[in-house]
Amino acid sequence: MTCLALIAFAANSVLCRLALGNEVIDAASFTTIRLLSGAIALFIILTITGKAQKSAKKSVSTGSWSASIALFLYAVTFSYAYLSVDTGTGALILFGSVQITIIMLSMRLGVKLHLIEWLGVITASVGFIYLMLPTITTPSINGFILMTISGVSWGLYTLKGRGSKNPLMDTTYNFLRAIPFVILLALLTISNATYSLEGVTLAIISGAITSGVGYTIWYIALGGLSSTQAAVIQLSVPIIAAIGGVIFVSETITIRLMVSTIIVLSGILMVVLGKYYFTQKQLKNG
Repeated sequence: MTCLALIAFAANSVLCRLALGNEVIDAASFTTIRLLSGAIALFIILTITGKAQKSAKKSVSTGSWSASIALFLYAVTFSYAYLSVDTGTGALILFGSVQITIIMLSMRLGVKLHLIEWLGVITASVGFIYLMLPTITTPSINGFILMTISGVSWGLYTLKGRGSKNPLMDTTYNFLRAIPFVILLALLTISNATYSLEGVTLAIISGAITSGVGYTIWYIALGGLSSTQAAVIQLSVPIIAAIGGVIFVSETITIRLMVSTIIVLSGILMVVLGKYYFTQKQLKNG
């Protein structure tokens, strides 16, 4: 589930860049269609599986307003940020903000990282920065602020999902609750809206599949991940996107991609195994 979610994140990033980078749709319209199509797709899935859900669940699980607000803020600031921030710089700010938000809030709640976990976090971060280094430029202040807000919001949305008892229902209601904000955004930006068939198609795919279904899978995966693991493994998303470019767009495999992949995966492995090792040690001592 974690691997599927990360692939969905990478695909979502590519879809957003294709739509906004090629200017086939404006940022507000992309966000509006993305979230609305995600809400519709999830509602249809929930309706189809409704009877099974009702018989299986023991308590009603309907997400939260705080998660919905975080979801909307992430989506809208992400779209607008990429209008003034290039891909490499945007990825660095976004995933840096996500990692800092999750780790800092987790520590505030009493989660302690062991030395090997800290080493894993640093190692994965170094590999990630090494991959992004050639494309990093000085961002505009507006782009930096927007992408930071996007990263913080996604970090909060991730943390809200760690206790999900019914990921499909929680994700569906999170998207549905975001609709009032989406409508307000559409009304405020309707005079500047630009559409094209390509742009609308990319937004629908991004919303219904890589966001709606992808975020449901992510909430499922979070049930088996620590907060630190959830933060660090997301650093592999740009690598997955780059590998996807090699497979589907015939891009070349570079030494930088190979080296950064090894470094990031080594860092993730240190965090995962470090958590497992200390958990087992505590169980033995307890």
